[in-house]
Amino acid sequence: MIYSGVFLASKERPSILLLMLVLAAAVGARLVAMTLNRIIDREIDKYNPRTINRELPSGKMNLKESYVVLILGLALYLVSAKLISDFCFYLSPIPLIIFIIYPYLKRFTPMAHFGVGMGLAMGPLGGFFAVTGSFERFGEALLLPLFNLFWATGFDIIYSTLDEEFDKKAGLFSFPSRFGKKRALQISGGLHILAFVTLIALVYFSLHALIALPSLFLSGFLLWLEQHKAEDVELAFFKINIVVGFSILVMILVSI
Repeated sequence: MIYSGVFLASKERPSILLLMLVLAAAVGARLVAMTLNRIIDREIDKYNPRTINRELPSGKMNLKESYVVLILGLALYLVSAKLISDFCFYLSPIPLIIFIIYPYLKRFTPMAHFGVGMGLAMGPLGGFFAVTGSFERFGEALLLPLFNLFWATGFDIIYSTLDEEFDKKAGLFSFPSRFGKKRALQISGGLHILAFVTLIALVYFSLHALIALPSLFLSGFLLWLEQHKAEDVELAFFKINIVVGFSILVMILVSI
């Protein structure tokens, strides 16, 4: 989705160098987010049957090695942000703060799913800023991250249904563990409806292109399918989501 932000902001074709730097920053940021999550949750992961085989709980990687990975990811992210622009470098700590906070949220609030959504919403916003290098046209940038917030929060709720029983026993907060799976999936569906409404607004206010409609309708169908196939988390979370992301990118590319 970070490239969707790049192309949404672009008045002309972005340079290969910029695209490579954005990709490097995204890889670094994702590495930081995932490594922080593994480090912070390492004690919880020891007791969850779904996560017990992850690198730290299983002993495949020790804590010192995980910090090395974290530092390498952080260096890649910060150096890439600096090479893109000083503006991006100055804003680069904001996603890092979200990455640090959101793994802790499930210990205190079922709203933890929105932490995941906020983290992933930073991607298209960062891509937009990589092109503009300022807060100019900031209003144009908001709809795509807002879509990501609703979309990612919704699919994180679906994913969390795998841990409903464990979360209850461990005293962790999630929508499935606090409200039950059925109610949690209803909330997820509501968030995906909001995500689709946001996409409609994006097409109407920012893209102004009828050619975007097929991808818009495809995205809506995929969001519906994700809910319809929510019982099959492997399909809904790992496969349909990938197609949704590409559909949004295509929608923006054909419009510009």
